[in-house]
Amino acid sequence: MLRICVALCVLATCWAQDCQVSNIQVMQNFDRSRYTGRWYAVAKKDPVGLFLLDNVVAQFSVDGSGKMTATAQGRVIILNNWEMCANMFGTFEDTPDPAKFKMRYWGAAAYLQSGNDDHWVIDTDYDNYAIHYSCREVDLDGTCLDGYSFIFSRHPTGLRPEDQKIVTDKKKEICFLGKYRRVGHTGFCESS
Repeated sequence: MLRICVALCVLATCWAQDCQVSNIQVMQNFDRSRYTGRWYAVAKKDPVGLFLLDNVVAQFSVDGSGKMTATAQGRVIILNNWEMCANMFGTFEDTPDPAKFKMRYWGAAAYLQSGNDDHWVIDTDYDNYAIHYSCREVDLDGTCLDGYSFIFSRHPTGLRPEDQKIVTDKKKEICFLGKYRRVGHTGFCESS
């Protein structure tokens, strides 16, 4: 009987969760200048299609006019067996919400993205972790049909224990809990 009650409570919680993309909360009072610098992807939820596999490192910058750009690199496999390090440059268009951007990648691996992707900063403490979210395609019911997300750390070794609960809670809020995989850092792109 207890098992049935627990199962019903879990099911009710899932039904009650609001997974509408339009209702996903982003970082309040986002400060892009504090977001700048090097971030290591330590976990990611992949979109449909070809995407960065591992060794993902992003470097965010803000110029004198406040415009944000980024470089990113990561290992990919193309043509079923050709392993390479993809180096990309991203440009960001501002939106009315300071934590929501439209992002476009440029460079040799630009084919890895499908257009102007969302780059939403869900949460960050600026010094240790950041949670990125992008929905490429919204389903008819308003939920994300095809999206991706990165969990970034300032440390290539991963998240601090005190950050893990915060990150897990945010994964639930964006309806991607259980959809992430660990991102390794082997130095592949450093030798490419």
